[in-house]
Amino acid sequence: MSHRKPRTLLLTLDAFGTVFHPRRPVPDQYAEAAHAFGLPRSTITPDRLKTAFKSTFKKQSQTRPNYGREEVLRGRYGGPRQWWEEVIRGSFAQVLTSREQGGRASSSSSSSGADVAVPDALVSHLLDRFAGSEGYALFDDVAPFLAVVRAVKSRRRGLGPFERVLIGVISNSDDRVPAVLRALGLSVGDVRADQGVESMRLPGFEERDANRKNASTVDQVDDVDLVITSYEAGEEKPSRVIFDVARRQARRLLGDEGESGDNWVCVHVGDDFDKDYQAALNAGWDGYYLPRGPAHHTQGNKTIHSLMDLIPELEAYR
Repeated sequence: MSHRKPRTLLLTLDAFGTVFHPRRPVPDQYAEAAHAFGLPRSTITPDRLKTAFKSTFKKQSQTRPNYGREEVLRGRYGGPRQWWEEVIRGSFAQVLTSREQGGRASSSSSSSGADVAVPDALVSHLLDRFAGSEGYALFDDVAPFLAVVRAVKSRRRGLGPFERVLIGVISNSDDRVPAVLRALGLSVGDVRADQGVESMRLPGFEERDANRKNASTVDQVDDVDLVITSYEAGEEKPSRVIFDVARRQARRLLGDEGESGDNWVCVHVGDDFDKDYQAALNAGWDGYYLPRGPAHHTQGNKTIHSLMDLIPELEAYR
């Protein structure tokens, strides 16, 4: 007699811009911190920092994509902490240098800010600030949505045809994402994209232990079961690779690695049409577009305006 396999839903969410957002505009937070550490208010303004940060971040992303991961694996770079230190220093350096020169800093200005005095304590403060609740806040629909999912996981209610539900986060980010989620009050499991020896050796913000006991089990109810970042997975969205990694790690978590996977439904939700919605479809997943601001590309696509809108959508699966 054959036994029917339980139907499983893997639902993943983008992090920044979908689950959480800056508590206040990033340039405002940078400027406020700079003033507290003694940098001049007349020079360090949110508007100037906004321009400087945008150009510095873009240059850094082009020079060292995915937080310098390839150079890290070759032992030539320090990883996300060094990457962000250079962005922070470079942003302030561009503003300070520009004011000293009486105009815009030249494109040849050091992106690391090594030749401009930016207090080390300011850099450390900003790294810590944007690893927790001081820098970020959850969108209002996240907590009620996850409360419904926790009820499903605890078997207090159903969710359409799904007997098992896993929640993941897929983010083009470094490994601070789990710390941010926990600081915002969410329970986060230990499954990452770092099961291979290569990724386990990557230096990052989150402490790693190759032999650690995985705290996420089928008996424990977490808000987020797995977090897959581009830094650890090796590829950024819209690459299919990061979606494949998420699916593989989810199946490993539930012990379904040797199964066909026909009973799995994978759904991804995010605020970026190309990197979230379209990328999910290209990876063979279902996708939902959740614009947190002005909506684009909504015609003919699966668009929701709140995570709570997802509940009836999932209940309608057959």
